Amino acid sequence: MDTTFGLQKGQVVKSKAGRDKNRVFVIFDIIDDSFVLVVDGDLRKLSSPKKKKIKHLIVYNAILEEFINMLKSNQKINDATVRKLLEPFLTDKR
Repeated sequence: MDTTFGLQKGQVVKSKAGRDKNRVFVIFDIIDDSFVLVVDGDLRKLSSPKKKKIKHLIVYNAILEEFINMLKSNQKINDATVRKLLEPFLTDKR
């Protein structure tokens, strides 16, 4: 059963289905047991996060602490910062 148990904001995920297949995202918010909101700062910006089913994601063990800290402190986060944080996880340069 695919649920959000064990997932948290700031966790790195990779899409395994849909138009955005093989794209790396970070979890921006958890909606319920089956859905999360993800952003990558490129295709999915912070202003319009993608609602994604958990079963369509490959979950990485990596958690972006800097992203979490920025969310908690209500610091301004921009799309360039998200892209920079996700850069080490990208296998193909778009």
